[in-house]
Amino acid sequence: MTFRILNMPDLSVEGTVILGAATAGRLIHDGHNPFLATVLATLVGSVGGFVTGVLHTKLRIPPILSGILTMVASYSVVLRILGGGSNIGLPAHGPRRVTTVFSFLQDLGLARQESILILAACVVVVAGAAYYFFCGTEIGSAVRATGNNRQMVAAQGVNTNAMIIMYLMISNGFVALAGALVAQQQGFVAADMGVGTIVVGLASVIIAEVLFNVRRFWARLITLVAGSVIYRLIITFVMELGMPATDLRLFIALTVAFALSLPLIRNWVKKATKTDCACRRVLGRLFNKGGSDKKSRGGRGDE
Repeated sequence: MTFRILNMPDLSVEGTVILGAATAGRLIHDGHNPFLATVLATLVGSVGGFVTGVLHTKLRIPPILSGILTMVASYSVVLRILGGGSNIGLPAHGPRRVTTVFSFLQDLGLARQESILILAACVVVVAGAAYYFFCGTEIGSAVRATGNNRQMVAAQGVNTNAMIIMYLMISNGFVALAGALVAQQQGFVAADMGVGTIVVGLASVIIAEVLFNVRRFWARLITLVAGSVIYRLIITFVMELGMPATDLRLFIALTVAFALSLPLIRNWVKKATKTDCACRRVLGRLFNKGGSDKKSRGGRGDE
């Protein structure tokens, strides 16, 4: 959202994703309702986006540094939420089993993996639909216009700083929601589980844009989901081939670098193809011209 709409890479997502996971994990671990815990985790993530937006718009700190500051501060907050430890267990089975948002579907007779798949699909559809309709509103259009041309939107009397802060809050709220669901899905919260979130997001966006190259806004939302799934399938395939876990982050970095360079590589291929076709046309004309000259000379000689 921030990378393509606001044209700014928001590094604070690596902090807000674990903020959401830690908030939901702590509340669920203490016996609170998992749905309420997930909602509160989303709000806590929005606070992280608010901090990033204030640092950038009010204190004039560059967006990348604003995200880094929020990310660093979030780590200390996460340790406080976790009670000074580095992880919290949320076991789905056994005597210490806790109730998560997936447990309600399991109580209906569904398997755990089926529950995770169904609920995750529902969350993606509802969140995507809500975001799509929001972007069609007057405020949503103002936010999108702010990302395209901030000076022009400001000249129309729109408070661009408020638009940026609000959009960062929405974006990081979605990220915290994802972190809360991931924590409940995997059964634990770790203080370092947010590392690489920005890389995963950028890779999903670039893969979707390169492979599908659609223009309609609703179609781009669908392809982004497909891009994230494809990215995870690539990682799973590489791990199945026997890549050591210690080399995984190196592979992820190379994958993202390759995905980011794919548009440039595609342009190179197009230019090379056009150049090759142009050379072939020129050579064809030369040979045809030479052949026609020979025929004309041969005809005069015979006469």
